Amino acid sequence: MALLDLIHIFLNLVAPPFTFFSLLFFLPPYQFFKWFLSILGTFFSEDVAGKVVIITGASSGIGEYLAYEYARRGACLTIAARREKSLREVAERALDLGSPDVLVVPADVSKVEDCKRIVDKTMSHFGRLDHLVNNAGVTAVSMFDETEEITNFRSVMDINFWGSVYMTRFAVPYLRYSEGRIIVLSSSASWVPTPRLSLYCASKAAMAQFFDTLRVEFGQDIKITLVTPGYVESEMTQGKFMDKTGKVVVNRQMRDVQVGITPVVKVEECAKAIVNGACRGERYITVPSWFRVTYLWKVFCPEVVDWILRLLCLTGSRTSPEDALSKIILDYTRVQKVLYPENIRELEPKTK
Repeated sequence: MALLDLIHIFLNLVAPPFTFFSLLFFLPPYQFFKWFLSILGTFFSEDVAGKVVIITGASSGIGEYLAYEYARRGACLTIAARREKSLREVAERALDLGSPDVLVVPADVSKVEDCKRIVDKTMSHFGRLDHLVNNAGVTAVSMFDETEEITNFRSVMDINFWGSVYMTRFAVPYLRYSEGRIIVLSSSASWVPTPRLSLYCASKAAMAQFFDTLRVEFGQDIKITLVTPGYVESEMTQGKFMDKTGKVVVNRQMRDVQVGITPVVKVEECAKAIVNGACRGERYITVPSWFRVTYLWKVFCPEVVDWILRLLCLTGSRTSPEDALSKIILDYTRVQKVLYPENIRELEPKTK
């Protein structure tokens, strides 16, 4: 038997118990240290007044309200998205809320030239960059084997993952100069294997791993805050997403299946928690914070997570929303008024 084989046998035997007992003694003081740092962060939170922030996907949802939250703190903004009319409405409100200056850049982050233009216009207009918020994203909801033309879904990865990569690459030199921060809107879907969200989950998992790796590469030159929201008041929770054909539709019945009886966070609360956490220097933010327990269940009891998700989302017909257990429970209990904010129950998603 080769020496290398013996080394692997030894590590297979020793590594698991060594890790268990090491964590048993290491975790309590480590968690206390992290708690102490979070307290310090509260007292020494970053002041973003006068600093420059780029926010992609700022025409609606979380991106829109992140713009308002930064505006209240006196930050200068570059807001980018494909819908120019909505962007200009967001810019007007951000100015009213206290932003000294707002630059509107209509752009599609799936196009590398548009991402470069966003950063170039920011630098020519403001001369600096302090925070980059990679928020732009789209959602596809379909059983994978029912997608009619798989190439129609390239935009999920192009916008969610590559759009963030492009923006980061062009912003890095300026963020390194300012010792700035990147805020990344990933999702709890990066670890929760939700049926019908396979492509979306994959894009968000790719984002999480990419920016975790960049954090190691950048060290303290550029800080990174990775945000993993649960269900938040947005166009997706209003029922707007790509269907199995790749077309963008509004389907609230399918929304009810996917969200079910999970409480939906108000977008204002989500945006405030993100900006507060980023300014405190937090590495990870989950909104709502209780959603972190889903990660623990995924790590320690993955079979249970798989069974529960199949039970709720796929009971009965795989394609008919009315047959899903999550939809049946929601309709029977009539708890939408309690669990869903008014906007996603009554208002239609933006179209322009």
